[in-house]
Amino acid sequence: MNKRSRFLLILVVLGVCFAFLWPSISWYMRTPKELQNLALGSLEKIKDYSNVQASADVQELKALARSNPNAALPEKFQWLEKSAAKNYKDAGESVPSPLSVRSALESYTSEAALLAAVEGRYRDEILKAKRLYNNSVKLGLDLSGGMSVIVKADLDAALAQAGDTVADPAVFREEAMAQAIETLTSRIDRFGLTEPVIRRQGEDRIYIEMPGAAETDRINSIIMGKGILNFRLVDTVATNSFMAYYNANPASTFNAAGELINPGIIPADCEVMGLYQKDSYGLDERIGYLVVKKEIALDGKHIKSADVGSDYTGRPQVNFVLDGEGTTIFGDFTTANVNESLAIVSDDKIKSYARINEPITGGQVALSGFGIDEVENIRKVLQTAWLSVPLEVESQQVVGASLGDQAISQGVNALLYGLLSVMVFMLLWYKGAGINAVVAQVLNLYIMFSVLSAFNLTLTLPSIAGMILTIGMAVDANVIIFERIKEERLLGKSRAASIAAGFSNAFWAIMDSNITTFIAAMFLSQLGTGPIQGFAVSLSIGVVSSVFTALVVSRLMFDVGTDLMKKQGISISWRVK
Repeated sequence: MNKRSRFLLILVVLGVCFAFLWPSISWYMRTPKELQNLALGSLEKIKDYSNVQASADVQELKALARSNPNAALPEKFQWLEKSAAKNYKDAGESVPSPLSVRSALESYTSEAALLAAVEGRYRDEILKAKRLYNNSVKLGLDLSGGMSVIVKADLDAALAQAGDTVADPAVFREEAMAQAIETLTSRIDRFGLTEPVIRRQGEDRIYIEMPGAAETDRINSIIMGKGILNFRLVDTVATNSFMAYYNANPASTFNAAGELINPGIIPADCEVMGLYQKDSYGLDERIGYLVVKKEIALDGKHIKSADVGSDYTGRPQVNFVLDGEGTTIFGDFTTANVNESLAIVSDDKIKSYARINEPITGGQVALSGFGIDEVENIRKVLQTAWLSVPLEVESQQVVGASLGDQAISQGVNALLYGLLSVMVFMLLWYKGAGINAVVAQVLNLYIMFSVLSAFNLTLTLPSIAGMILTIGMAVDANVIIFERIKEERLLGKSRAASIAAGFSNAFWAIMDSNITTFIAAMFLSQLGTGPIQGFAVSLSIGVVSSVFTALVVSRLMFDVGTDLMKKQGISISWRVK
C-alpha cells in the first residue's frame, strides 16, 4: 500500500468514525439538560408534555391575536412564519407581508390543525433527542446508577393454573413469557423510568435494567404486582359532559401528574381514564378519554380462557370464557345494563369498550365489531388475566448515583493517567518516533469510542478496564516496529530502507500476538456474561484499532518525514540516529 492509499484510508476511517461518534457528541455535549430529561422519559410522558405545552402556546397566540392582531410573531413563534407561508401557498393564496399574528393563525383551517402543528414541533424536537440517545454510547448501571433485576417466571404454576384449557404446553409457555414481558414493559414504561432494558434471559427468566432508578420498593411493587384487568361501566352522559369541558379547557383540565385539577366536573362515583389503542409501533397511544364507574363490574381473575374467532358472517371477534362465579356476576350485570357500554381496563388504561346489546348469562362472551388488529390486541389484554404468571425476583443489584459518579471519575482518571504515562515513556525512550506512538494512541481511543457508539454499546467499568489494558497493549506493536527499525539502522541502512524493513519484519509478529488476543476476547464476549462481556468487547475493539493505527497511521507519519520533509536520520533512540 502506497502513501496515497494509506492517507485516503485513514481519512475514510476517521470520517466514518466521526459519523458514528456524532450522536454521542450531540447527546452529551450539545443537548441541553432539560431536553435530555424529557427525551429520557416514556413515550406517554412525552406525548402528555407535548400536548400540554402545545395547548398553552395556542392559548397564548390566541390571546395575543385578540389584544394586538397586527403584532409580529414573538421570537419563540418565529418558526410559524415558514409553516404559515406553506399553508397559504398550499391554499393557492398570496402570503401576507408582513406576516402578523392574526394572519399566521388564519393560515390554519382550524384550531385543531394549529394545535397539531405546535404539538408536532415539541414532539419532533424531543423524539430527535431520544434518537440521539438511542444511537449514542450509554453509561452502564455501575456508572450512571440504577437497578438491575432478574425475575423468574413460574411457568409450571401458570400451566397448572390454566388446567385443561391448554392444548399445547410448549406454545402456552411461549405465550406466557411473551405476555409477562409485555405486561412488565407496559408497567415500567408508564412508570416513566429512563429507557429501561427488558429482555428474556433463558427459558423462564426476564432481565430488567433501569438506569437512574433507585426507588427499589416502588419498582419491586410494579414488577411483582399482578396484572390489574377488570371491566367497568362507562357513564356516557358524564363522558359527553367531560369531553365538552376538556375541549374548551385542554390546558387546564389535568395537572402535570395527569390528575383532574377540578374533580367536580365528573360525578363522585366516577373517574376519568384514557382510551388507548396500539399505534404502528406497537405502543399504547391515547386516542381519547372515557368516564367510567369506580366500582368494578367484573374482575379479570374470573376469565378462564380467551381466543380469537369469528361470528356467523365471518367477521373477527374475541371469545372468552368465565368461571362459575364470574358467570353469575356478569349475567346479573349485563341484564341490568343493556344498551350501556362496558370498558375493558388493564393497568388503569382502557384498552377497548363495547356496547351491551343483550344479557350475557352463559359464561361465554363474544366481543365483536372490531378489526382484526383490534381483536388481536383485545385478546392479548384478556390474556393478562388468565395467563397469570407468578413472578419472583431472583436477584437485584442497586447502584447509587453518587457511586456511579465516583466510578466515572475514577475510571476517567485511570484512563487519562495511564494514557499520559505511556505517552511520556514513549517520548522519553523513543524520542521523535514516540510522537508517532502518541498520535496512534489518541486515534486508537477515538476509534474505540466511535465503534462503541456505532453499535449502541454500553460503557461500563469493565469496558473502561478493557480500554486501559488496550492502552498498554497498543504500544506493543509500536515497540516491536521501533526496535526492528533500530536494528536495521545499526546495519547501516538508510532511513527509508530501515523503515520499510522494520515494518515488514514486524508485521507477522504483531499480527500473531493480536490475533491470539482477539480470539480470546471473542470467546469471552460469547461465553461470558455481564461485566466479562463488557471487558471482552472493549478489548476486542481495541485490538483491531491498535493494529490499524500502528501499521497504517504510524507508517504514514514515517513516510511523510522521509518523502515530504526529506529527513535522512531517524529520531528513534538516544544512541541510534
